[in-house]
Amino acid sequence: MPARKVTFIGVPLDLGAGRRGVDMGPSAFRLADIHQKVRELGYEVDDAGDMEVSIRETTDPGDPRLRFLKEIRAACEALRDKVVAILGQGGMPVVLGGDHSIAMGSIAGVSRFYRERRKKVGLVWFDAHGDMNTPQTSPSGNIHGMPLAVALGLGEESLVRLGGSVPMVDGSRAAVVGLRDVDPAERENIKGSGIGAFTMRDIDERGMRTVMEEAIKRATTGTAGIHVSVDLDGMDPGLAPGVGTPAAGGISYREAHLAMEMLADTGQVVSAELVEVNPILDQQNGTARLGAGLLASLLGKKIL
Repeated sequence: MPARKVTFIGVPLDLGAGRRGVDMGPSAFRLADIHQKVRELGYEVDDAGDMEVSIRETTDPGDPRLRFLKEIRAACEALRDKVVAILGQGGMPVVLGGDHSIAMGSIAGVSRFYRERRKKVGLVWFDAHGDMNTPQTSPSGNIHGMPLAVALGLGEESLVRLGGSVPMVDGSRAAVVGLRDVDPAERENIKGSGIGAFTMRDIDERGMRTVMEEAIKRATTGTAGIHVSVDLDGMDPGLAPGVGTPAAGGISYREAHLAMEMLADTGQVVSAELVEVNPILDQQNGTARLGAGLLASLLGKKIL
């Protein structure tokens, strides 16, 4: 069963993205009453505050193929250790971003914790984008386009080994849902990784229920639990305008809540993260409020 204590970790990192603003994401989620929404479900809630991260204006981006690698790796190492500690205390870590590069740290922590117990973890990743670039395929060098590849064992060696073993998650135990904006060169990375890749066409043709049944089967087969990674740009921009890289034709409100509710029904969600909320581009904090509502569904909120 999932832990009954949720510990939030804010990671106001925007070095992985090409656009400023997601560093304010953790504050936006807190302003959206995310603590109260979780408490109402019967959980004990703790907030570890925001991690210290490097600031773009005072940092040299370094290698243009891996912009801000040193600083992002340091943040992910610190996050990894926090996640391991929270799991070790019997809690559920929920990471508030920040750009999606922080997923390398959260997944490294979950993977390390369970590997030390000779267990594996599953992964369900919601995103408009593949996040499966490597330094060789990325058109921008922005690391927030690489974390899923890293989790599956592809890319920069120092990032791939953050969890201590490679891969952090087996492709056969992972799924990405909501794809609709994939770079040409990363398509082969997705196809070769073994991940279950579900595009918006799959959702249109087969429905979110069928897609999630397959995603959950992958993530629960031979695993101790599921890490859920939610990029708010996976949602349709009409519902989630406050993201840095919107893509038209995304997941609807009810499709998203159905996905979270089905994951909650498994009783096997052990950790989660919400990322890529950009309050500068948002309307009345609606994107963060949407994310907080999705987390409530993921943690067991029901209509009846």
